[in-house]
Amino acid sequence: MSFTTGGLFHRESAKLAGLYLEFRDWIVVRNKVIDENLLQARTLNTQKRICREVIARLKTFSIEELRFLIDASRQEQSYLLWIAVCRRYKFIADFAIEVLRERFITLKTDLNHKDFDSFLNRKSEWHTELDEIRPTTRKKLRQVLFKMLHEADLLTANNMINTTMLTPKLIDLVVRTNRRDLLYFPIFESDLKRIAQ
Repeated sequence: MSFTTGGLFHRESAKLAGLYLEFRDWIVVRNKVIDENLLQARTLNTQKRICREVIARLKTFSIEELRFLIDASRQEQSYLLWIAVCRRYKFIADFAIEVLRERFITLKTDLNHKDFDSFLNRKSEWHTELDEIRPTTRKKLRQVLFKMLHEADLLTANNMINTTMLTPKLIDLVVRTNRRDLLYFPIFESDLKRIAQ
């Protein structure tokens, strides 16, 4: 539940992925980012925190996915970064499948804060540690998750669920790694099959 840092980190992720492909060593990438203030953060602590978070997400990618991230369109990059977030945080992955996708395929096209709160309450029945989350932290988690959904273009400005427009190339890449990652998106199974052909 430590995803309170930022959003998708689009620009930062592309930059760090490029550095990794150049050096093939995450420690070298981290040191270079910190030493040269490549993220242009206002404070060293902020830079370290963002760098740590972005690297943790990018580590969920294969070399092939990192290469794709560099060359992809902005929309494809956003979708790929959403997958990284879901791979990194099981809570967000579960939310994407159990709430975002489920609402979409049952033709409930809106998503609001109450949906997040209900989901968190359901999860706390099985994970009592979630009951320990302070109201301010709960609010921050919700705020960051919705920010990511907007940045990935999965939600409109007024919190309506956007149909995902995955390209055949992205679908092929994702399926080679883990087909289940496609469940993180609001898309009908029939559309997936049609696009993947």
